[in-house]
Amino acid sequence: MTDDWKQRLDALHAELVRRDDPVAWVMEADAMEASRRYPDLAPRGPVFGVAAQDPSAGDPRWRLLKPVVNGTPQQARDGLNSHLWFKAKDDTDDPAVRRELLSAVRVLEREPADEVTALGVRYRVVRGDEFARMGDDGLEPPRPTDPEPAVSLWDGRDDTPSPDLGFVLDPARDEGPMAGALRLGLRGFAYTGSRYPADVREGSARAVLTHPDVVCLPVGFSVAEHDGTGWTPHGALMATPHEARRLLHDGMARFWALLYGFDEARKAVYARAAEAYRAAGRADEARVEDRLFRICRVERMVRMGPDGPEPPRSSDLDDYGPMKLHPTLHEDGTVVHDD
Repeated sequence: MTDDWKQRLDALHAELVRRDDPVAWVMEADAMEASRRYPDLAPRGPVFGVAAQDPSAGDPRWRLLKPVVNGTPQQARDGLNSHLWFKAKDDTDDPAVRRELLSAVRVLEREPADEVTALGVRYRVVRGDEFARMGDDGLEPPRPTDPEPAVSLWDGRDDTPSPDLGFVLDPARDEGPMAGALRLGLRGFAYTGSRYPADVREGSARAVLTHPDVVCLPVGFSVAEHDGTGWTPHGALMATPHEARRLLHDGMARFWALLYGFDEARKAVYARAAEAYRAAGRADEARVEDRLFRICRVERMVRMGPDGPEPPRSSDLDDYGPMKLHPTLHEDGTVVHDD
């Protein structure tokens, strides 16, 4: 550990003592216990989102505009494309403003651009890495101090906002000594080992040098299945443990039967398992047939360099390329639906 980092961790500890916040102390103890019970980090691969830097806001730091949850860079580019198109359509009546926004949209329609500028705002597709903690009993489940809704709804629409939205990418911000220690450990993280292609290993090692600092994003939660040899993710990253529980319940109750073509007997088995899981309340494991599912805690990091967050690497693959996503929008606000 360098002297600078030792001073940083000492300062974080001193701040924790100064605040004398019981909740912060409990969360810190929770993090220490988790590091003991789940000491290993299991990489889950890259994720992508969108960040923006707006000098006119009086803060030069980058903020997340779109959650860092997409599986490919192009999905994040499409999200930026839509954001700028709707901003041009709905947020202005000024033809010059609309023209500049649409110019950035056209770039995203024809090339895999990872950065565009419009109205003085820099927009960048950013790359993150997902990882989960592992111990002797597998993936780490939610912690007692992780956020839970006051009322756990199992039906209807869930409007829980992503904690990523507006999140400041500030490498100097840590929530406590354990978070600071984790960030210190992640600075040297790189993909190694023969199971990763050579270009992935090379890009990962290069990123440690070009983007040496790290920001840890808000924790997320997902469903994982144990198949007897390892854990496999199921579904999207959710903002709270309960959202992930709902995802698991709805999969067993309805969606998996449609997706995998269950017969009536198997459909009934999964429906009963779903209702038993729901009745258990805040359960983090479910079993059905010979399958074990667990709600697991997922952490993410974004690398930072002198010019901001790391963009996609050349080894990050896309399933498809850029395309036109929306009708033609003219500078006067007229929308033309193309044939």
